[in-house]
Amino acid sequence: MIWDKFAGIYDISETLYNKEVYTNLGKRVAQEIDEGDLVLECACGTGAISKYIAPKCRLLVATDLSRGMMVEAQKNCDNLTNIKFRYADIMHINCRDERFDKAVAGNVIHLLDEPYKAINELLRVCKTGGKVIIPTYINKENASQELVADALRLAGVDFRHEFTFESYKEFFREGGYENVRFDVIRGRMDCALAIITK
Repeated sequence: MIWDKFAGIYDISETLYNKEVYTNLGKRVAQEIDEGDLVLECACGTGAISKYIAPKCRLLVATDLSRGMMVEAQKNCDNLTNIKFRYADIMHINCRDERFDKAVAGNVIHLLDEPYKAINELLRVCKTGGKVIIPTYINKENASQELVADALRLAGVDFRHEFTFESYKEFFREGGYENVRFDVIRGRMDCALAIITK
């Protein structure tokens, strides 16, 4: 898996290129988390968002398909006692309906063949009245961002979907999702957040 290869350098490369967004994303997601929440995070990567969510919630279940990323996440969150790490596929979340208060999937939707299927899985496991929080890098805002995306493609990253902030909003409208708020964190590679209230 390509993400196993990138795991050891992921945090360094993100920080060097896009530090403001990479740091502020976890803080922004954590604003949507409440103290008593049971939270699912899919595609947790190196724990860049996890380390901000966990101090805010009762329990975080952080999942990923990449063993390399999971190793890095455990290192980055080793001081937090309320995280359970699990290997899991966002396309087939193995738990009952309405299990979690919040579900988070950071920077993965643009890599999936069937992103709506993943969103529907997140909604399925989220309680009524809960939130599904989906941050996604948007790399079509300017030529500089597109050049970085091209370089990542050459390195083996397979973007299935690419967005501007406006086309990210349209993606959710076309999917028929309602009760969606949007936010954006600006930086060298912007990150849009979709926050769905179920």
